[in-house]
Amino acid sequence: MVKSQPDNPRARTKIVATVGPAVATADMLTQLVESGVDVFRINMAHGNREEHQGMIDVIREIEQYCDQPIGILVDLAGPKIRLGDLVADPLPCRMDEQFSFVRDGQARTANQLETNYPRLVDELAMDDIVMLADGTVGMQVIECEADSVLVKVIEPGLVRSRQGVNLPGVTLSVSALTAEDRDNAIWAANSEVDFVGLSFVRKPGEVEELKELIAAQDSQAMVIAKIEKREALENLDEIVRVADAIMVARGDLGVEIDFAETPMAQKRIISCCQLNSRPVIVATQMLDSMHHSSRPTRAEVSDVANAILDGADACMLSGETAIGEFPVESVCVMNRIMLNTEKALPDQPPSIAPQFAEGVHPVTAAVVYGAAQIADRLDARLVVVATRSGNTARIKAKQRDFIPTVGISNSVKTLRQLCLYWGIIPLLGVPMEDRQEMRKAVIAWGQDDGCLAPGDLIVLVAGTGLDPLAHNMVTVQEVS
Repeated sequence: MVKSQPDNPRARTKIVATVGPAVATADMLTQLVESGVDVFRINMAHGNREEHQGMIDVIREIEQYCDQPIGILVDLAGPKIRLGDLVADPLPCRMDEQFSFVRDGQARTANQLETNYPRLVDELAMDDIVMLADGTVGMQVIECEADSVLVKVIEPGLVRSRQGVNLPGVTLSVSALTAEDRDNAIWAANSEVDFVGLSFVRKPGEVEELKELIAAQDSQAMVIAKIEKREALENLDEIVRVADAIMVARGDLGVEIDFAETPMAQKRIISCCQLNSRPVIVATQMLDSMHHSSRPTRAEVSDVANAILDGADACMLSGETAIGEFPVESVCVMNRIMLNTEKALPDQPPSIAPQFAEGVHPVTAAVVYGAAQIADRLDARLVVVATRSGNTARIKAKQRDFIPTVGISNSVKTLRQLCLYWGIIPLLGVPMEDRQEMRKAVIAWGQDDGCLAPGDLIVLVAGTGLDPLAHNMVTVQEVS
């Protein structure tokens, strides 16, 4: 069937945009939403609590103004290891030059380095690799002493104070959830954010710990596990199954593993999420040149397109919108790439339903899958999914068919989380108690949007009330 697009089209793949100084006003954030942003990301590694709360308040105001749900992701900083203040800043690191990592407060010369991780000197071992400045500078451990570790430069370059430190293959005792992260997670849960991102995940128990912490605040926020460590790849299936969503955090992942492995690791992560019906975000440097340019490079365009072809539910902009010179243009470019790439995706519902759907009643999963087949056979113009928790819409999103699909719910929290689901359009203000009023509201929206006309068919997936946990009814209605 023909892939329909509205007059002012938004891609089915969702856009996550990081907020920051470049978009700190309500006007700029509104422009981003109108250009295609579905979820705003607040990076807890930057700014303070007052700024973060102010940003949440402004986004909720914009939500009312734009009359559409907007998701908010609070991204916890995690145990990011950083250099301390360098005696010489910037510091050139020449091939075979030797440096010493010392304990905090002990750096006295240019060749002595300290970090914000007190146990680093104790946990490094002979031949371990230390990567600095996003992996551009590499050092190898050649001697370990009680209060220092001697390293030799094997990849020369320039480092600056407070730049990141990566330790590929080194097992650290630090927890993925720091004390500061726990405090920020509790605040986020009580601020009614929709997603909480957990950095440097290594095992499923770390994800479960954060989920329990959020649930204890009576919050329904979804936990997004960020895959950026080799240990996470080794435990990928288990992590995906306990997480609510996944982020392919390619910045640190591309340093923690060989950068040449990163493209195939991305494909593997996305495939695992598809199999387990989990939304997946591809992040980091997607349109990096647009920090200072109004146009992307051809390589960046291909990168975004390949993420969509791989099966990503969303792509994320980081510095491009947070501190870049062209934040609105970056969103417009990403939406444009998505729209053109989505034309190449298969235009039929999959022949095999997802094998794993935790939290979804098996009847619901089967009915949603069948509804897509019915809609395709009848050339229906719209599918409507009525959902309480969003799990039903999650199954529909993973089918990747091109029949426009709207999600409706009595819970605005659920609608905000639908902003991350591929191809699902969350609608505010649609009544679910009265089936006739629900139908009228959806048709009115469809006619205003231009996707419905008299004679068109709508497929509605809803519950009969026989089982409160199951959506076990499909109806086909004609627009009169």
